[in-house]
Amino acid sequence: MTVKTFVRCLYSLLKPMLFLLLISLPLGVLLFYALRRRVQQVGRRQYAHLRERGQDGRKPVVVGFFHPYCNAGGGGERVLWCAIAALQERYSYVRCVVYTGDSDVRGEEIVRKAKQRFNITLTKPVEFVFLKKRHLVEAETYPFFTLLGQSLGSVILGWEALTNCVPDVYIDSMGYAFTLPLFKFLGLCKVGCYVHYPTISTDMLSRVAQRTATYNNPGFVARSRVLSSLKLVYYRLFARLYGVMGARSDAVMVNSSWTNGHIQDIWRVPERTSVVYPPCDTDAFLQQPLAPEEGRKKHVIVSIAQFRPEKDHPLQVKAFNELLRRYPIKERESLKLELIGSCRNQGDADRIDMLREMCEEFNIRPNVDFLLNISFDDLKAHLSAATIGLHTMWNEHFGIGVVECMAAGTVIVAHNSGGPKMDIVVDVDGKITGFLADDVKSYADAMETILKMTPEERLEIRQSARESVGRFSEQEFKNGFLAATEVLIN
Repeated sequence: MTVKTFVRCLYSLLKPMLFLLLISLPLGVLLFYALRRRVQQVGRRQYAHLRERGQDGRKPVVVGFFHPYCNAGGGGERVLWCAIAALQERYSYVRCVVYTGDSDVRGEEIVRKAKQRFNITLTKPVEFVFLKKRHLVEAETYPFFTLLGQSLGSVILGWEALTNCVPDVYIDSMGYAFTLPLFKFLGLCKVGCYVHYPTISTDMLSRVAQRTATYNNPGFVARSRVLSSLKLVYYRLFARLYGVMGARSDAVMVNSSWTNGHIQDIWRVPERTSVVYPPCDTDAFLQQPLAPEEGRKKHVIVSIAQFRPEKDHPLQVKAFNELLRRYPIKERESLKLELIGSCRNQGDADRIDMLREMCEEFNIRPNVDFLLNISFDDLKAHLSAATIGLHTMWNEHFGIGVVECMAAGTVIVAHNSGGPKMDIVVDVDGKITGFLADDVKSYADAMETILKMTPEERLEIRQSARESVGRFSEQEFKNGFLAATEVLIN
């Protein structure tokens, strides 16, 4: 076959493809604009009362927060409600909407729980858009390719949110970056996000590459060279896609130096990224005087964390068991572990049952209390009575529970990674503010060291820790959040 004949054959094959492309491209553009127009019409027709001008005659700005689990009661929810409070205090013309999947409760109950759990009072009403497809972003829905499944599921859930109510400003406050282009290009919104934890990080890539078994890298994958290689390719492709989606944000807020480093590696938008530490109700704890240790017959070790797999409660139980074994049987009665957290769903309930069984196996059940969904006042009381605060999540993005423990006057033992290591449990003016650990032995060692200290030595650490947490106050968060979102509102 001559070159001329080959070119002629190639042209005959490509000609119909080029023709189809020339036809489909403008059709695709027309369909996109038609879809966008339809979304604008439908999404703005509903909740039309939000766009009614106020008494000052100013056009309102509708700010939508995408937070499918707004009633969960964790640190991410504190960020949500404190952000809404900040906007309401700063702007008279801002109307806030929360897209949530908590369809089993009324909006008034959600606001009431936020007040009870976080001591946050909203000055204006909040509108709730209740979503029906929240199961599409739950990890249990996707036994395999979980990250991709949840991300694509978030697009569908985001579509449900968008077609119910099109805001002027969209803020993803739970880490669903794949919804950002949807609201930006179809909703014509200014978009921002508050990133608690990157969906995928270089640490996750390295653990797969090293074939380390974790809660998100099952043992059968870690043991297989082929499966690990395939998963590494999948993770790298997903990281690229995640970076493209996240970079569409007009304003990016991250909650710690650790999160900032990973977001910069993947999203690469430093000029639009700000570190805004999450709000910790330090004032509520600092207002309480440090409880004296004189006459204290028991030492309580307290943990504050939702019962999610990554929080690694089993490590806490194992470390506490190791600590008890170092004491005579009679002295063990003076030590107690309190696990405080919210139980959100059946998955959390199953993990709590597993922890109870683990305590039974170790024969330490009388020494461990599970305190579920307690009020803010009860939380303060338990923290102020505790000697040690315990935190065990590897690469915790920030660690609000760590800050709360320090503000309440406990001596913290946190995981030697992530936000606790880089931002929170750091020396201040040469004084230590707590301890770091990373396995059963090091946790038990740290707790034993603290318990063997004199009350005066512990008091010095407690005071240093308290002095260091002012930078994590609610007011500091509000200032940072308003500065970062000014480009979206104005």
